[in-house]
Amino acid sequence: MEDILLGFTDAFTPTAIFAVFCGILLGYIVGVLPGLSRPAALAIAVPITYSLSPISAIAFLIGVTKASAAGGATGAIMLNTPGEPSSAATCFDGYPMAQAGQATKALKTALYSSVFGDIISTLVLIALAKPLATFALKMGPLEMTSVMIFALTFIAALSGKSMAKGLIAGIFGIFLATVGLDPESATPRMTFGLIELFDGVPLIASTVGMLAFTEMLVQGEQYLSDKKAGIMNTPLEDKKSDLTWSDIKRITPTAIRSTFVGIAAGIIPGLGPTIGAFLAYAVAKKTAKPGDKYGEGEIKGVAATESADNAVLPASLIPLFAIGLPGSVSAAILVSAFMMHGVIPGPLIFDQYPRLIYGIYVSMIIASLCMLVVGRFGLHFFAKIGSIPVILIVPNVIVLCVVGVYLESHSLFSVYAMIGLGVLGYIMQRFGYSVVTFLIGFVVGPLFELSLRQSIIVSNRHLDEVIDHPIAIVFLMLSLGAAYVFMRRERAPLEDVMK
Repeated sequence: MEDILLGFTDAFTPTAIFAVFCGILLGYIVGVLPGLSRPAALAIAVPITYSLSPISAIAFLIGVTKASAAGGATGAIMLNTPGEPSSAATCFDGYPMAQAGQATKALKTALYSSVFGDIISTLVLIALAKPLATFALKMGPLEMTSVMIFALTFIAALSGKSMAKGLIAGIFGIFLATVGLDPESATPRMTFGLIELFDGVPLIASTVGMLAFTEMLVQGEQYLSDKKAGIMNTPLEDKKSDLTWSDIKRITPTAIRSTFVGIAAGIIPGLGPTIGAFLAYAVAKKTAKPGDKYGEGEIKGVAATESADNAVLPASLIPLFAIGLPGSVSAAILVSAFMMHGVIPGPLIFDQYPRLIYGIYVSMIIASLCMLVVGRFGLHFFAKIGSIPVILIVPNVIVLCVVGVYLESHSLFSVYAMIGLGVLGYIMQRFGYSVVTFLIGFVVGPLFELSLRQSIIVSNRHLDEVIDHPIAIVFLMLSLGAAYVFMRRERAPLEDVMK
């Protein structure tokens, strides 16, 4: 009880509340701007939190992540250009509503649905994370290794069009995580005589380079091929701007159902907000009532995608807190923020840092309320930000990448590593290899290596020892089954899922 009260106190300090507010404000701007994705912005923001207290730093980053998910709907509704990939499904009904003179109604629906999905998912996180962590503490190295193999298999299958390329990217991420001193013998591994690599490839440089810098290279290339992007062409003033109580009653069942679809997508590693949003939209269409016109400006379509999208992030923190496994790329970036402040996510976090965890829970609720206030009062302002051209965004973000990485490490080597990994990420995307899978593999690499080594010791190098560990057998069989299904059957395009 004392830790809960102390956590409340930490979350309600002026510094923590101000950090949440700044994160929400930055997140909305990031979500609205075309070309700057949520993970990229989060990667840039991590080094900025170096001088903050752990609770203020995590609160700031959570604010960025939550608000960017909500802000992504603005571009989808006003420009038919989603600020976030997960908001692409919002275009189906949001943009037709705006074209029909209901832009403000669509924006309000997206905002309220986002806040609703976010709060419900946060409450589920609070309810499930600690019990699952207690269960995870009873799992041995063999079970943890099998769980991570299962998670990486799912992530590889769902993060790109080719599962083989996804697995290659994930394995390459784990391989890169082995660079540095061997944890047992302290002998250098693949350091090439560079002292800077003795501690491994810098985590912050990797996340910023593979996400933010790579994204800017991609956006710069797209701008050079099409210089007409980013022009505001939908007026905000409309004839039917009020969201009535009858509208709220009509969308509430859809928002509730879609929120739990998003929660499921967050808990299962690899699904993420994009698949969660499209899946929720598909479910909403399947359960449509007579008179619903999905794809033609149906308000329930906006509610479905946005409530699911925003429910994913809090739910993706459940496996992160319970077993130390990030359920999404945003959760993987938060791992670097935790580690930068000396906190290692996993089941022991509830025993070692209970005050911090309860402070984070309260900060997440505060962030949800701030998101509602900032989004409501900044509705018109954020709708106009989408007209900022990409040519102004790209160079400024690249400068932020370089400055942020340098400030975190005070080393030019980290800057060089960030640029090199950014170019590598660009090449990987060009050839269809998942940067997301690579990054999650890189983040969980040390934990996977430790569990694998402990498994070899526990089993005395005899594979038949796995028979005495039924949980490990279940997850290994699920991994083989998932690999077989995904490699034998091509995934249908998202357009087909909508039918």
